[in-house]
Amino acid sequence: MRNIISLFFVFIIGCSFLVSTSYAKWAHAFVVFDGGTYIISETHIEPKEIGKKIGELTNYSDNEGTYSGNFSNKFPQGTEYYEIKGVKANDSIAVKESEKSFIKANYNGEYAGSGEQSDNKYNWQNLLPYFIGLILLIGVIYLFLKKRNSQ
Repeated sequence: MRNIISLFFVFIIGCSFLVSTSYAKWAHAFVVFDGGTYIISETHIEPKEIGKKIGELTNYSDNEGTYSGNFSNKFPQGTEYYEIKGVKANDSIAVKESEKSFIKANYNGEYAGSGEQSDNKYNWQNLLPYFIGLILLIGVIYLFLKKRNSQ
């Protein structure tokens, strides 16, 4: 009976390593363009003030994390970015909401996901706790079976 209880606890501890990461919500609605973060404002831009298309969204997620490419936590993939006439893209860009509706997004600095490992969701730092848990689980099962066979 004692061995069954021990094995049960090993199983519970092993399963605790498989619990997925929980995500928080973003603090601001934003888009990422060319490695820079642009916070979505409440300002709508008239179509006559819109310049040429400068890019479009390649990724979308409403869960906090680090993503690569032209990314947004509000707009769907494929949403287009436009320059605003008379405004440098380093200051503000226009994001197309609908056919004739554009909203201003203001530059807020470099995006953290523009680094080297931004598109690597499964790097060694994320997998290390699972690997350690697996090694511990295998070790405990080995000891359990060794003790059981010696009796």
